[in-house]
Amino acid sequence: MDLSDLKGIGPVRCEALRAVGITSLRDLLYTLPIRYEDHRTSYPCATKTPGTYLMTGIFEGDGAGSYFHGLSRVTAALRDSSGKVSVCWFNEPWIAQKIKKGQTARLYGRLTVTNGRRILQNPRFITDSGLQPVYRAVKGFPAKSFRDLIRSSLEMIDECCPETLPRSIRIRHSLCELNYALRQAHFPDDATALQTARRRLTFEKMLLYMSYVSSQKNRRYSALPFQFPEEAAETFWESLPFRPTSAQRRTLEEISSDLTRGQAMSRLVQGDVGSGKTAVAFGAIYLAYSAGHQATMMAPTEILARQHYENAARILEPLGVRCRLLTGSTKASEKKRILRELEAGEADAVFGTHALISKNVKYRDLQLAITDEQHRFGVQQRCDLEDKGAGEGTHPHVLVMSATPIPRSLALILYGDLDISVIDELPAGRIPVRTRIVPENKRDAMYRFIREEAAKGKQAYIVCPLVEEDEEKEDSELKSAKSLFNQLSNYELQGLRLGLTWGKQKAADKSKVLEDFLAGEIQVLVSTTVIEVGVNNPNATIMIIENAERFGLSQLHQLRGRVGRGKDESWCFLLAEANDRLQILCRTNDGFEVSRTDLEQRGPGDLIGTRQSGTPLFSWIDGDTRLLHEVSECVRDIRKDPREAETAARLERTAAAWFGEESHRIALN
Repeated sequence: MDLSDLKGIGPVRCEALRAVGITSLRDLLYTLPIRYEDHRTSYPCATKTPGTYLMTGIFEGDGAGSYFHGLSRVTAALRDSSGKVSVCWFNEPWIAQKIKKGQTARLYGRLTVTNGRRILQNPRFITDSGLQPVYRAVKGFPAKSFRDLIRSSLEMIDECCPETLPRSIRIRHSLCELNYALRQAHFPDDATALQTARRRLTFEKMLLYMSYVSSQKNRRYSALPFQFPEEAAETFWESLPFRPTSAQRRTLEEISSDLTRGQAMSRLVQGDVGSGKTAVAFGAIYLAYSAGHQATMMAPTEILARQHYENAARILEPLGVRCRLLTGSTKASEKKRILRELEAGEADAVFGTHALISKNVKYRDLQLAITDEQHRFGVQQRCDLEDKGAGEGTHPHVLVMSATPIPRSLALILYGDLDISVIDELPAGRIPVRTRIVPENKRDAMYRFIREEAAKGKQAYIVCPLVEEDEEKEDSELKSAKSLFNQLSNYELQGLRLGLTWGKQKAADKSKVLEDFLAGEIQVLVSTTVIEVGVNNPNATIMIIENAERFGLSQLHQLRGRVGRGKDESWCFLLAEANDRLQILCRTNDGFEVSRTDLEQRGPGDLIGTRQSGTPLFSWIDGDTRLLHEVSECVRDIRKDPREAETAARLERTAAAWFGEESHRIALN
């Protein structure tokens, strides 16, 4: 059925749905709620803990309206047997007429507590009950109208969403039928029904995804096998000014073995911050050079690409590798020379950003393509890089690197199409970063510590979750980078040289700020999470993270990894009230342990989202890590058992229908 055939869907609303990827009734029914509002339980009006609540009570008086600087405000007081709470609506003057003294009301809104004053802000009047779905906003489509559309569409579920899982799998894994799952996922009867529905939908999507990547893994491309001296890897390691770890050696051996085969390498190297992934990548580049082939390494930012090039020039060029740097800011004359050298085979390794995949970049013999921080690139960009090296019937060897430590059980699911190497050992002598939780009343002491370290020539990062104060109206208490920069420049850190950067800052301005920070011209860098990867400043010894409770543990660990890169003791200060979750970071510097705990507490959604946003799988994953293992075992058992051949084929067909049209959005490389 076409969307335009649905009741209440005219051309404008039809286009609004298409704009967010909803092109059929099936798409609509698989657009699940992002959360649910609990309209079952009312909380006392005397509740003192900030949060979002449903409160039921009687208005003490009529609504009072006022204006301030052109903004309207309506205030009232709601009372129950426990006490009363102030209620306030902004820019909704008509609500004043709706509030009458003695009227009973059910209000759902956010309770804020400031200096002991409790206010229920912009609440909605509630007339329904139960768990109510909340969907991601669709521009031009009111939330209530979208809910009503979903409800009416569920009446046609049997004709557009037939059962997809074989009965044997449903019975074996205690899964409900699809039509029941979809109905309960949208409008659950209760919490138990919702859990049952989400388990079924999560299991199915994981099962289909794993079936898809497993089928793709069996379709490896042919590649040119490398022929290099047997001692090439050892020659590389001996040239380094430090001793490699056993994990680094093992990983390069695995890469070396891949490169000598006639099948294109497709390997992920993941390791904690500071584990030495770059050195391993340089070793792979040296093996390519020793075999007479070209290699390229693409980084997500110009700063990181330049750092890789400068390190490669210091490590690889003495071994004879001719290294080049190609970015968007490379001067025209220099770019022309580099392009000529690449095409003529007079450059052996080139480092750069997405400029490496420009149409006018041609390589003579590109046989190794490396992407660093691979989740920061779109899949199409990585494919374009590989296509630069494809020969007649062959494909280049591919190496991708990620600094996001992911537990192996999850990595095998996310990267089921890749061979995985884990560098799980840090270089000897690395000083662990000392992490502390800092409550608000210790802020001044922390700023004094920054001044003391700055006087010694050290530098600091201060990371905020927002750029502007009004970026999230409901969270105005969050520190914004711009306002904090202004405050610190004029008060607490006045006299120090401060810099400011954020994600959407102009590229040239961002590069200038980061370069000044690396050069020591900036003592304290205030930023958003844009500095999470790609900034390597050994002189920075302090990392401060505002509103640390807003970040996942894995992201906090990544941010912490920006310091502790030199020989001096480094500190990470988490601005938040102490809790068990943040204490984990104070206890360990092991990124895999942090990530494992994060997975258990928050579910894999955040970790998965770093791989490839946009793939429908990622919004369906619940937090039960046991389900990940159950799905993985299910796929393995089906593929091993000859009696399940038809089931395996059916799953692959369904998976191809699900993912085939969007395979360009799934990271199969």
